[in-house]
Amino acid sequence: MKKVAIIGGGSWGTALALVLSQKSQQVRIWVYEAELVDAINQNHRNNLYLPECELPSAIQATHSLAEALAESEMAVMVVPSRHFRKVSEELKPYLRPETILVSATKGIENQTLCRMSQILEEVLCEQSRCNIAAISGPSFAKEVARGNPTAIVVASHDKKTAEFVQSELSSANLRLYTSNDMVGVELGGAVKNVIAIAAGVCAGLGYGSNSLAALITRGLAEMTRLVVACGGKPLTLAGLSGIGDLVLTCTGDLSRNRSIGIQLGQGRKLDEIITGMRTVAEGIPTTQATLSLAKKHHVEMPIIEQMDAVLNRGKVARQALRELMERPLKEE
Repeated sequence: MKKVAIIGGGSWGTALALVLSQKSQQVRIWVYEAELVDAINQNHRNNLYLPECELPSAIQATHSLAEALAESEMAVMVVPSRHFRKVSEELKPYLRPETILVSATKGIENQTLCRMSQILEEVLCEQSRCNIAAISGPSFAKEVARGNPTAIVVASHDKKTAEFVQSELSSANLRLYTSNDMVGVELGGAVKNVIAIAAGVCAGLGYGSNSLAALITRGLAEMTRLVVACGGKPLTLAGLSGIGDLVLTCTGDLSRNRSIGIQLGQGRKLDEIITGMRTVAEGIPTTQATLSLAKKHHVEMPIIEQMDAVLNRGKVARQALRELMERPLKEE
């Protein structure tokens, strides 16, 4: 029986633990909130993030990284991007050299502009250990936990690593495809969250399908330009981690980023919206990081620029969309 560690006990981490437990793996899930340990181990529910799903006894929670990682063949990182480096550094003493490391976090580190796999490489990857992969794609945690058919992609520079993760995570209801384009897969999964906030703004302002279709299409163009400038492949953005995840997050009612955009469009202030939020909307910190990355690579991203102005400089959402429409006319 394979042993797998899930580092992060939010809704996505819990959903992935459920998938893995269905294949008879022994799954240890590290949770930050100490009160969740007893809830998961005794009541078999993650009552903070995924209360509607009963968890099997194969899933054991712990507040100890050492216990979570003991003898683990694969460790899946599902912590918020702003905590990713810190947690990676904390788990380093307990990680075996042969353990496969998988990032399931969609974001960009603001201070360094690193993707999550790059953080793993910097913190954990010594010369003899580069077993790193990243998963992304259209996957609401609640739907995965319910067993709704879902397809995502796993990317790694090493084909065998990607195929190992593909084999371990694929199930009757979760299908994984492999890719060697970590840049495209990770940036697609991160930047689509910012576009989803803009999509929510459109909905909050009362705009219809024309506006949404235009935003998704031009948002995909911006994402593709950035991926190519960073060394990724444009075709990756035509797949699950690009247009697939973008459509889901821009249209789905379970999208936290879209929900924030809707409230911004309705006139609420960002501080008011995020006060009391337990779950993370990665699009908020990713907006500034994406804009910085675009400037670094001299990539034009007008939607990202306007969302940064709305989120970080108090710009009125309606004015931001008006300025997008009034930009100089050009060829597609």
